[in-house]
Amino acid sequence: MESNIGSGDGMPVVRSQKDFDRRSGSRLERLIFNHRRLIMIISLLLVAILGFEASKLTIGVSFRDMMPQSSEFIHNYLENADSLRSLGNSVRIVVENKKGNIYSPQYLQTLRQINDRVYVIRGVDRAFVKSLWMPVVRWTEVTADGFQGGPVMPDDYDGSPASIQRLRVNIARAGIVGSIVGGDQNSSTIFVPLLTTYGDSGKPLDDLAVRDAIEKIRADYSNDQIAIHVIGFAELTGDLIHGLRQVVVYFIFAALIAMGFVFLYTRCPRSTLLVSLCSLTAVLWQLGIMRLLGAKLDPYSILVPFLIFAVGVSHGAQKMNGVTQDIGRGTDRYVAARYTFRRLFAAGLTALLADAVGFAVLMFIDIPVIRGLALAACIGVVVLVFTNLILLPVLLSYTGVSEAAAERSLRTSTSHPFIRLLAPFSRRRVASVVLLLAFGLTVGGLVVGEHLKIGDLDPGAPELRANSRYNRDAAYVTNHYGLSTDQFAIIVKTPQTGVTGFRTLLEMDRLEEALRDVPGVQTTTSASSLARLYTASGYEGDPRWMTINRDPYVTNDAINNVYVANPELVNNDRSVAPIIAFLSDHKAETLERVVATAQQFLATHNTGETKFLLAAGSSGIEAATNIVVRNANRRMLFMVYGAVMLLCFVTFRSWRAVVVALVPLMITSILCEALMVVLGIGVKVATLPVTALGVGIGVDYALYFLSVQLAMQRRGYSLEEAHLSALNFTGKVIALIGVTLAAAVVTWAWSPIKFQADMGILLTFMFLWNMVGALVLIPALSHFLLRDVSKLPSTEKDSGSPGAKSRVASS
Repeated sequence: MESNIGSGDGMPVVRSQKDFDRRSGSRLERLIFNHRRLIMIISLLLVAILGFEASKLTIGVSFRDMMPQSSEFIHNYLENADSLRSLGNSVRIVVENKKGNIYSPQYLQTLRQINDRVYVIRGVDRAFVKSLWMPVVRWTEVTADGFQGGPVMPDDYDGSPASIQRLRVNIARAGIVGSIVGGDQNSSTIFVPLLTTYGDSGKPLDDLAVRDAIEKIRADYSNDQIAIHVIGFAELTGDLIHGLRQVVVYFIFAALIAMGFVFLYTRCPRSTLLVSLCSLTAVLWQLGIMRLLGAKLDPYSILVPFLIFAVGVSHGAQKMNGVTQDIGRGTDRYVAARYTFRRLFAAGLTALLADAVGFAVLMFIDIPVIRGLALAACIGVVVLVFTNLILLPVLLSYTGVSEAAAERSLRTSTSHPFIRLLAPFSRRRVASVVLLLAFGLTVGGLVVGEHLKIGDLDPGAPELRANSRYNRDAAYVTNHYGLSTDQFAIIVKTPQTGVTGFRTLLEMDRLEEALRDVPGVQTTTSASSLARLYTASGYEGDPRWMTINRDPYVTNDAINNVYVANPELVNNDRSVAPIIAFLSDHKAETLERVVATAQQFLATHNTGETKFLLAAGSSGIEAATNIVVRNANRRMLFMVYGAVMLLCFVTFRSWRAVVVALVPLMITSILCEALMVVLGIGVKVATLPVTALGVGIGVDYALYFLSVQLAMQRRGYSLEEAHLSALNFTGKVIALIGVTLAAAVVTWAWSPIKFQADMGILLTFMFLWNMVGALVLIPALSHFLLRDVSKLPSTEKDSGSPGAKSRVASS
């Protein structure tokens, strides 16, 4: 049984351009299609110019780009960053002797060579580099004659057994086993703090260049005797960027998969190629504009070209389908392109605005890498308005589609398996069952989603796979060194020389004691706790002197000794000193407990001129990020849903239609959070954008499907007939779009970068479930809310208006 419901949209069949009135249509339509050659010339020029700019786009990210800029924690850290060099951007290089211990002349010579090469890497803060070969690493002891000390590496070291024995004794006296020297003494560390900017040029540090220099050293010295393990932000960033270069391969796969689905739907090579080329053009222009704006790709914004291409293909498929149907009815390809532009430009523009909203709300998150992602995506959406809403119809007006594809587009049948499967969902019994199931899924999703965590849930660097080289290196360091690399620092700030004061040192000591009682804190260190040791050392090691002395002369002398041996624990003018807590992990619960304890202490002890400020260190920055992510998560959802709600209301002018459009999106968002709990994925910088992107892009389905259904109802068809027409006209294309979008991002799941794989899985889920929601829940909800269109506002009841009729033809 063939169905003729909605076989036309009231536009006459025009078989020749000569019979078409070029003065018809809107002013914008006439401006575009009466100047097609100019549009083509402008497009070619933009391809050449922006393509050249895109070729010069760089990939990179700075340490500060990962920080929430408005966080009080980050403000405190940045204001005192010069006094907290060891707690900023740094790298730890662990050199392991795989066939012995560190007391080997060959090993020590290799370590010296590596140390010397690392020391001269551009961007290294050389004054704070630590290793066995650096004189800043010292030993001290108390003798009958007073203090004695010196560099751990003997001044006269010559590789002889005697000098190696002195080195062994010095390491024991220095107490650096577990920090500079591994617990099994088979490895030692080179601690490499990095500058924020280059001293000669003032330009930001290039972390990738630092990582590449270190990797060259690793390649030169790694062999069957020596293993080198490297951890730190620069190394992590470099690994991410090098891994992201493999993204090109995934992009090619995604493009081929998307093109394959479009071709299977149309069986028309020329239109498939045009849709793909326009989407690729949008990606090229987006990258070129980013380069002109001085932006660069980072590990997060590099994912945007995938989304822009996928969104471009989806909207392009709508335009292509409209042209194909008109040509199938006998309309000339030029006229068909203009008809499609009339029907779908407003709907396509609204849908792209919804996409832009999903991206734009991310701009309110004050983490530069997220704002960079939002900026790149918004640029891409703006470009799509031209390439897919204007350029593609112009190109189709020249090429048309194959006759076979045009003829096939009009074969609508109620016996088609796709139609037979989905047609019953607008009937009461089936609609009731569907809504009950949806309610059950929603409740279940809410219950599971209650366990959603903020922050990282895994050890090591969660940005990379657990078996990545970086995480294997991090595991080695954790297992062989006593102090964790997860450091949370409270900044103590006083007037000049204030750190040497008895009251300040006493308060620091009390805070250390409180922190050591927190579960997840391994140990703490500060100028205060070391001052106790140096004070006792000054009095023949008598344990009764292991205290904070009230005598300014004694405390000043103790802090001077701290500065000589541990310059990272107090600055030169004795006005800034960190209290460092070494954590067992960087999970959200651990960070929350440390922050709560510190804030409780600060609330009662932050008085006078001595200030305790949160926070520095890798875990301090992560704690600040978690706080921002937690606050932004719900606020972002309210903003994106509010904006999409407004767009839907402007489009439909009915609160009932808005409810029908948004409920499937909300259910998908709830189920996505439940999926994150099941997969052990926390809400963090990498996953925070997923919901906004899923909602912004997912609402396209509702806009296209519900617009066709309501237009048919306004023309006098029943809900069941209107639903059948919408399935025939746009339902198949919505299914195509859902599969195409999912196929474009599911390839991320195989990425070596874990956060990209997580985003790929979550976006695939949202794109598919939003598609299912549009095809299943919209008709079910419509049965109860939109069955009688007389309840819609009068502005929507004019079934005879040309505008209403023009919206019926589907994409």
